[in-house]
Amino acid sequence: MRVQPPSAFKWRHFEASIILLCVRWYLRYALSYRDLEEMMMERGFAVDHTTIYRWVQRYAPELNKRCKPHLKVTNDSWRVDETYIKIKKTWTYLYRAVDSHGNTLEFLLSPTRDAEAAKRFFRKALQSLARSASQACSRREGETTSSLLTVPPTLQLAPRVINVDKNAAYPKAIADLKAAGMLSESVELRQVKYLNNLIEQDHRFIKRLTKPGMGFFSFATAERTLQGYEVMNMVRKGQIRGVGKGDILSQAAFITGMFGVGA
Repeated sequence: MRVQPPSAFKWRHFEASIILLCVRWYLRYALSYRDLEEMMMERGFAVDHTTIYRWVQRYAPELNKRCKPHLKVTNDSWRVDETYIKIKKTWTYLYRAVDSHGNTLEFLLSPTRDAEAAKRFFRKALQSLARSASQACSRREGETTSSLLTVPPTLQLAPRVINVDKNAAYPKAIADLKAAGMLSESVELRQVKYLNNLIEQDHRFIKRLTKPGMGFFSFATAERTLQGYEVMNMVRKGQIRGVGKGDILSQAAFITGMFGVGA
């Protein structure tokens, strides 16, 4: 007899569909926790804004984790840039990358903006793409993910060209990664500002979501919430296989389905 996995909503006082609705709306639209409290009250549910906050902190990372295996393959032309996020009245740095079609590749929140932070971001992006390639191969060929993860990330969907701004940290980070064998020597680094207009436009969606909350109170809180913002942005842009851009009903059904919750 097959054993069912434990529910992600066990011991919660509200139905899973209500929890996911609040989490999805908060991560998708520019709403505050108090906005959602009022919206739920209109629908007959007395949910305190602090409860919704705890839901987002618990389920935003889980949403990101469950969505990742369903992402479409991106291309090998990267646009990399960093934007600013305020945490406890201090600006921190959100490194982000999209491909030439505007599809999100990866993101990383960092307290610093230097070559070491850039290297951490590129390593995370390469490892993420390696996992995606491994999962895709596993589905096609029936191989185990664990065996494919041993393949160097440079052999799987590695970038052909990386477009960045004039930040001097990027050439140093790329040079160090090439020296370490994590990037091929053939990878081209282009520091042409206008080529990064695509990602600068994409930053706006994330920044718009952070405004209603007036900043974050801790690095951990920001990191968990941003995972949800970013993955919902991917869903919105149509990066999920079989779920179209602009198909709001299918997007909502996909998210509830991943958690085993009926629409």
